[in-house]
Amino acid sequence: MLLEETKKTTIVLFSGDYDKAMAAYIIANGAAAYDHEVTIFHTFWGLNALRKDAPVPVKKGILERMFGKMMPRGADKMGISKMNFAGMGPKMIKHVINKHNAMTLPQLIDMAQEQDIKLVACTMTMDLLGLDQKELMDGVEYAGVGAYLADAQDGQVNLFI
Repeated sequence: MLLEETKKTTIVLFSGDYDKAMAAYIIANGAAAYDHEVTIFHTFWGLNALRKDAPVPVKKGILERMFGKMMPRGADKMGISKMNFAGMGPKMIKHVINKHNAMTLPQLIDMAQEQDIKLVACTMTMDLLGLDQKELMDGVEYAGVGAYLADAQDGQVNLFI
């Protein structure tokens, strides 16, 4: 009897756009449903998908506080990549998602955690942007690019979104 090799999918989520993050999580959840081990490595603006909705009191310098105020707090606050229209675009896309009974980005993130998809926050980017682990959701792993490369090295599917 032949042992079936574990399939691996890795995704670098660099974008902070709602629709691009949604695509990353749809692909990740689909791959997990097909028994792939999945890692999503969140870096730069992709880290916003992991931010808690409520502010967390953390001591920061002025630049880090400015980054914190400029970046959306949580997946549901992210803008879309095209047709943002001063904030109307995200409302419109969420209306269409609801109308078609599709899952929202926060729901896709919850599903990813239920399917044991590895959600990794890039520690170097967290340092650059002044993000503290307390500001990110529970269940996230913290690592640098070396850890991502170790996962990607054996991946059959490696995506950059």
